[in-house]
Amino acid sequence: MPKVLKEKVEKSLVKIRPHLQADGGDIELVSVDEAKGVVTVSLRGACGCCPHAAMTLKDGVERMLKADVPEVTEVVAA
Repeated sequence: MPKVLKEKVEKSLVKIRPHLQADGGDIELVSVDEAKGVVTVSLRGACGCCPHAAMTLKDGVERMLKADVPEVTEVVAA
């Protein structure tokens, strides 16, 4: 079975990554649950230890991923 959802998520993260890198952070795709639509990511650099990381993950990354890839149901931190 092809990993179509994972490919879509990776393409979307390419668009999201510059926003995080502008603040000294980055994002790494850890896994994609194709059946449930759950994406697991790891925030790196300044974003990994930022007190606003949870807000960045839900209000930023999750919102943008869901807009780009409607099959995504949730984004969680590794």
